Amino acid sequence: MGAGAAAAAVVATVREWRDEEGWGVLDSARTPGGCFGHYSDIRTSGFRTLSPGQQVDLVWEAPGFKQDGYDYRAVSIVPRPG
Repeated sequence: MGAGAAAAAVVATVREWRDEEGWGVLDSARTPGGCFGHYSDIRTSGFRTLSPGQQVDLVWEAPGFKQDGYDYRAVSIVPRPG
């Protein structure tokens, strides 16, 4: 997959989330080393936050540069029910 290419949605797990900074790291088999996620990419109403261990549907891209130290960054994060 080339730089800037986006992938189909995968199920990911929130590794960590920093509400005070509005970002966190999500893990999936397709994003080795982690995927940077920003609160603005969370597709939900109200206060947009995630919790460690939470499952999400993740659409990500490989921008061709490191986003805050990560090779991948989220395009869309949809919390899964449960």
